[in-house]
Amino acid sequence: MHEGYASIHELAPERRLRRLELTITRRLDGLLHGQYLGLLPGAGSELAGSREYRPGEDEVRRMDWAVTARTAVPHVREVEADRELTTWLLADATPSMDFGTAEIEKRELAVAATAAVGFLTAGSGNRLGAHVLGVESIRRFPARTGRTHLLGLLRMLLAVPRAGSGAQPPGLTEAIAGVRRSALRRGLVVVVSDFLDGLPESDDPEARPEWEEELRRVAVRHQVLAVEVADPRELELPDVGLITLVDPESGRRREVSTGDRRLRERYAAAAAAQRDTVRQALRRAGAAHLPLRTDRDWVADIVRHVYAQRRLAMAAKPTQGKA
Repeated sequence: MHEGYASIHELAPERRLRRLELTITRRLDGLLHGQYLGLLPGAGSELAGSREYRPGEDEVRRMDWAVTARTAVPHVREVEADRELTTWLLADATPSMDFGTAEIEKRELAVAATAAVGFLTAGSGNRLGAHVLGVESIRRFPARTGRTHLLGLLRMLLAVPRAGSGAQPPGLTEAIAGVRRSALRRGLVVVVSDFLDGLPESDDPEARPEWEEELRRVAVRHQVLAVEVADPRELELPDVGLITLVDPESGRRREVSTGDRRLRERYAAAAAAQRDTVRQALRRAGAAHLPLRTDRDWVADIVRHVYAQRRLAMAAKPTQGKA
């Protein structure tokens, strides 16, 4: 699918990066104009009125021709997106992301989602900072502007080493808390993860993921987008005989006979319940939810999400105006 993306992991890092940038800029063309709040419902990319044109300061492409014609004085459009935006991104690069049975691995999809967010939030004065949850530690990158900064971050993500089984990376809760401490100004926080860490092990319906409360604390101050990355084999097992399942983060192994129909049904039911737990936790935390899968067209899914959020923003606009 998707511009030959299936074999991107076989390319050299620089070629992978160029392929990724080309895919995003071609297919998200029309969205890449600083309209960052298309990722989330809000009025940030809506018109905020017009003001008189300032020679030498304003770009001609922002001229408000209707107001200019009516007043005979040059005016430019003002939009909320002109305010400087700081985006903080948390990218999960733990062992559970080193998995993929479809077009790409979850790790590659996380890098793609990071790139898309970076390009969608790019704009004059907008800054991007990142925390990368790796095998042994959390790497932190200060918020900076520019394409060079974004490409450097993507190069680093592509180069994150893989871990052997049994690795014990820092927890997602700790990583989210670190982003909260770094994000001093109100802005956008994007978490790209499979959100499998810290899920309740019991069947207690009142049990919550460990990271939910910390994510809720972030959402009190910032707009939060949760990009959930999944692979189809995490959702259901195919009938392929005897297989060995390995937990990449604990190293535990278990042989499973996939020919057992009831086992496959129990697996699918447990996986569906797990994903529902994630969905409900994200909703309670106040995060917008963007699910991406390794067997789907992730660019199309991002575009659909952007347009859905813009529709929500437009629907809420009259209500906001009356407040």
